[in-house]
Amino acid sequence: MGLKVVALGGGTGLPVVLRGLKRTLSPADSLTAIVSVTDDGGSSGRLRRAYNVLPMGDIRNCLVALSDNEPLMSQLFQYRYGGRDGLGGHALGNLILAALAKCCRSYLKAIETSGEVLAIRGRILPATLDNVILRARLADGRTVRGESRISKSTSPIVQVVTDPPWPDPAPGVLKAIRDADLIVLGPGSLFTSIIPHLLVRGVARALARSGGARVLVGNLMTQPGETSGFSAADHLAAITRIAGPGLIDYYLAPSRPIGPALARRYAREGAIPVRTSPRAIEASGVRCVERDLDGERPAALKERHHALKVRDHALKVRHHEGKLARALLAIAERHFGRRR
Repeated sequence: MGLKVVALGGGTGLPVVLRGLKRTLSPADSLTAIVSVTDDGGSSGRLRRAYNVLPMGDIRNCLVALSDNEPLMSQLFQYRYGGRDGLGGHALGNLILAALAKCCRSYLKAIETSGEVLAIRGRILPATLDNVILRARLADGRTVRGESRISKSTSPIVQVVTDPPWPDPAPGVLKAIRDADLIVLGPGSLFTSIIPHLLVRGVARALARSGGARVLVGNLMTQPGETSGFSAADHLAAITRIAGPGLIDYYLAPSRPIGPALARRYAREGAIPVRTSPRAIEASGVRCVERDLDGERPAALKERHHALKVRDHALKVRHHEGKLARALLAIAERHFGRRR
């Protein structure tokens, strides 16, 4: 029997995990992506407000990440109209998914049909089918409503809840978690991509009772506003504070420091590398696993090269898909005490 893998997240982090696992898992393994549906910005937010549909942007990106189809179909789903009026700013895939949902009267059927067109490797589920809005209580006493506003918070986030509270999970979500051998959370925005999953009714309980390897993939950089100054231990503490203890077995952290040039560039934007203290992580009952994970190491990335000053603008700190997937599968093998 193959390995059953479930990845929860949203934003730009979940597609990175999916692309890596798609190429690394064997044909006997299964892969399920559970996608957050609280986005209220950009094309997804506009369609959501106009037609009362689920935000489709993150689902679209996951479909493309898992696609084994011709590149043209993926490019078609990712095509974004120019301009500011009418179709301007909309991604074609969002429009297709919204239209399919209306025609099929089912979000799940719309996602499944799109997956067939794109020949995806795996399965994609929205975390909930409810129309959910995020609300955050800040340290300065204010309450902020909406994912896009929460992510720009200038005051520390104390609590995050959903409106309506405790939305029902989409069909198949809890079973996928219960049956999983490997459960991956992140990387991604802590309060707006990861924790919203734990606010869906039954998800935190299913995670707490899981016998699979539960891994939180550590972010490489803090997120200005949302996690300014956060360490790895702070990320884990926030999850425990909001969703309860005992949800994470392993914290997967990068073993190599970010290059000085990129660190300076991010510092200008208010972001710093996430500090990792294995002792602090393991004091919370979570095992710290450090691996080489980042993909920002081109040969030209050397301080002495003047060309870096130009190229630096195009470089970003991000997880390497293959390294991340191999590290996750190694954790699963370690967790079950066997080799695949």
